Amino acid sequence: MKKYLSLMIAVVFLILTSITSLANTDERVQAKFTPKACNYEKLQRKLWHEYVHWTNSFIVSDIANLEDKGDVLNRLLKNQDDLGKSIAPYYGTNNAKQFAKLLREHIVIAGQVVDAAKAGNTSDLDKYNKLWYKNADDIVAFLHKLNPNWSKKVLTDMFYTHLKLTTDEAVFYLKKQWKDYINAYDKGENHMLMFADIISKGIAKQFPKKF
Repeated sequence: MKKYLSLMIAVVFLILTSITSLANTDERVQAKFTPKACNYEKLQRKLWHEYVHWTNSFIVSDIANLEDKGDVLNRLLKNQDDLGKSIAPYYGTNNAKQFAKLLREHIVIAGQVVDAAKAGNTSDLDKYNKLWYKNADDIVAFLHKLNPNWSKKVLTDMFYTHLKLTTDEAVFYLKKQWKDYINAYDKGENHMLMFADIISKGIAKQFPKKF
């Protein structure tokens, strides 16, 4: 009887311990998905989606010599400023401006890459393409210095893939391979949404008390 009672007590203890552990785990999970964290994730996704959208619009306007090219470029550059401002609450105004500056340079070089490809100037294309990747490395180094939670390797892989997909968009549009062009855009869009999540989660991890 005593053995049976002891066994029952042990079972009850294990059940209570498991319930407590699950409750604590649930609290930790909920803490990661606070309204502020979710709103910031949505903000980053919105801004990086705009980035892909307006980059694509600029590629089309540039290649097709459309009248809206200047206005589209200005809207795209505004997006770079908005992305910079989005990290200001966590890293300060100066870092926000530096981030926006690097992103603006990224867009300017992208325009030079597209123009060289459109003109069939392989020498300029190679030159600006190297500058484009150098700029990507500068952005990665800057972000990693701000937040070690952003792996330099992961960020580099993400940015290089972004450059390839953006190049694919431009090349397929130039060649009028419309299905391939659309597919490249879709891949680029999904890719940058993943990048947005890396940014938001990295900041939430570094500044948990702010979320």
